[in-house]
Amino acid sequence: MKRRTKIVVLGSALLLTAGVASAAAASDAPRHREAAALTGTAKLYRSAGDDITFSFDAHLAAKDKADPMKATGTFEFSHYLNGSGARAEVDVDCLITGGKVAVVSGVITESDLPGAEGKRVGVTVHDLGRHDRLGYSWASTGRPGEGNEPPKCVSSAPFEKVEKGTGDFTVVPWQPEL
Repeated sequence: MKRRTKIVVLGSALLLTAGVASAAAASDAPRHREAAALTGTAKLYRSAGDDITFSFDAHLAAKDKADPMKATGTFEFSHYLNGSGARAEVDVDCLITGGKVAVVSGVITESDLPGAEGKRVGVTVHDLGRHDRLGYSWASTGRPGEGNEPPKCVSSAPFEKVEKGTGDFTVVPWQPEL
């Protein structure tokens, strides 16, 4: 009886060792990462209580590393105060990142802001952990639908602060071959 127990224990140890070795080999496999990405959601801080939210799901595939205008995805933004305001959904047409800063642009596909659909907007995000910052093209070009449109991948400096506890933007830095 003792001999059988030793065989079972020895067999289990071999299976465990094989499983650990297999997991280690899998983690050593080359990983394919995106060329660039901007994801996450945050609210902007406004002392007047404005409810301003930005959400991003923008990506540049590794195969498109040399062309940031092949980025895909969407982003959304909304701005409400005292029950009034507007929101917009945007199809990404460009994404460039550098370190923890991303500039994304796109064309508004759906909005309740008059004249905004079909217009290009740009947003800049600085990923600072829980203290992220954000800027947007209409800070200098005028409200979407009423001002000038920026070209692809153009926005303003990230001058706005996100509301404490909401900053969860993640920027995957673009590393083009130069």
